[in-house]
Amino acid sequence: MPLRHLTPHHQRLFRRYGHGPVVSVPDPLIHHAVERHATATPYAIAAEHQGESLTYGELNRYADAVAARLVREGVRPGDHVGLFVRRSLPMLAGLLGILKAGAAYVPQDIGLAPPVQLAHVVRTAATAVVLTQRAYTARVPEGPRVIALDDPLPTTPAPRVPLDAAVDAGAGCYVLFTSGTTGRPNGVKVTHRNVANILLTEPGALGIRPGDRVAQLLNVAFDMAAWEILGALAHGATLVVRGKDVAAAAHTASVLIATPTVLSGIDPARCPRVRAVAVAGEPCPRPLADAWARRAAFFNCCGPTETTIVNTMARHDPAAPLLTIGRPTPNNTVYVLDADHRPLPIGEVGEMWAGGDCVSAGYLDNEPLNAERYAPDPFLGGDRRMFRTRDLGRWTPEGTLEHLGRTDDQVKVRGFRVELDSVSSVLERLPGCTRAVTLKRDSRSLVSFVSPAEVDPDAARRAVADELPYYCVPDDVMPLTMLPETDRGKIDKQALLRLAQERPAVAR
Repeated sequence: MPLRHLTPHHQRLFRRYGHGPVVSVPDPLIHHAVERHATATPYAIAAEHQGESLTYGELNRYADAVAARLVREGVRPGDHVGLFVRRSLPMLAGLLGILKAGAAYVPQDIGLAPPVQLAHVVRTAATAVVLTQRAYTARVPEGPRVIALDDPLPTTPAPRVPLDAAVDAGAGCYVLFTSGTTGRPNGVKVTHRNVANILLTEPGALGIRPGDRVAQLLNVAFDMAAWEILGALAHGATLVVRGKDVAAAAHTASVLIATPTVLSGIDPARCPRVRAVAVAGEPCPRPLADAWARRAAFFNCCGPTETTIVNTMARHDPAAPLLTIGRPTPNNTVYVLDADHRPLPIGEVGEMWAGGDCVSAGYLDNEPLNAERYAPDPFLGGDRRMFRTRDLGRWTPEGTLEHLGRTDDQVKVRGFRVELDSVSSVLERLPGCTRAVTLKRDSRSLVSFVSPAEVDPDAARRAVADELPYYCVPDDVMPLTMLPETDRGKIDKQALLRLAQERPAVAR
């Protein structure tokens, strides 16, 4: 019995806290939910982009034409089809068309992804066909057949038998490429069961309904973009696809899904319609969460790509003593384990492993990494698997998860173990500081970056010294007007580290 080392009390709490509610999922294939809205309300606006719009009926017919073309090109259920596009209405038709053909979409922002990365994606995902836009066909690597989504596609009547008839919930929905430790992105295959489970149940559905406007702010190659796109369309809402101005799209929206970095650039006072906000992808500063939670239902969420967008969620109350990542989402589990994969008593810090319907199908063409990060789930049994998130956490007495950073964010400085996120969290509580990131510059020093540029570095160091041991105090605090971002809307730690290495350490 995997729990026999725990007291009966902690065994009960392990099961009660670590298991999300068991609920039914209405549609096993996520695009079937979109098709139902196209049938019921064909004239409702499905998406807007830079003055243009598509109704649900138009989007569905466009996607049917894409699917028929893919089938003529030899695409079959289970295949992977590249979606190498810029943010646009054709992007949506391409995504749905791939799913209707029974294939999984492999998204890349073709305007941002370097050629070497695109070639790696094509090779690793074995994409024989790539959908793109006319202006970017020359950027697609040689090999796959290329279809321009904005070229005229022959309209075809809806097929009598669904093109995806051979697809079940265990089939691939999309393949996302995450940053790899070797410098080469790893392809993660996520199934329809995974996606439908988070997007078609609450709280992951975010209460989205017809009449809502969901902002599409994020890079299509980032898994949270699937939350925006499919989350909106599966519930009959209008997807507001942004142009260059992130804030402009957010100002008209009622639902926002973003990283904390992207959200920090949006003024909540200029978003009067927003009723629900969800953040994930990186730790959320408490002041940011408080500011939005006073105006809307604010969900702080956590989960790597491998556990399907997010697998824990918490609605934040500004009066709460802690900003937590909540509890497992429906049909999912979270275990806080020690180095030997044994459950820890409630309140002890360990590594979070995720189980249940969120666990993705695994990495493409990387069995050593699959063996390292995925393991049989001894708590659910059968053929279920669990995923090693490399996130540190602990259960609060109330049964919510406190996120304590990444295992790789625990560093040693002068022989002492330091959690970098704990330093940044103190800095973000400093009046006037909106964002902070702390990095290890060398074996003896830490450096923190704070925003905006008006933050006083000495006051920042004193704030850390007042709360944490002396070895946690950054040797240098660098105020910046804005912290650099990656193309996925997260803080660019590599760019900050280069900046720190260019600037000599301050002698103290």
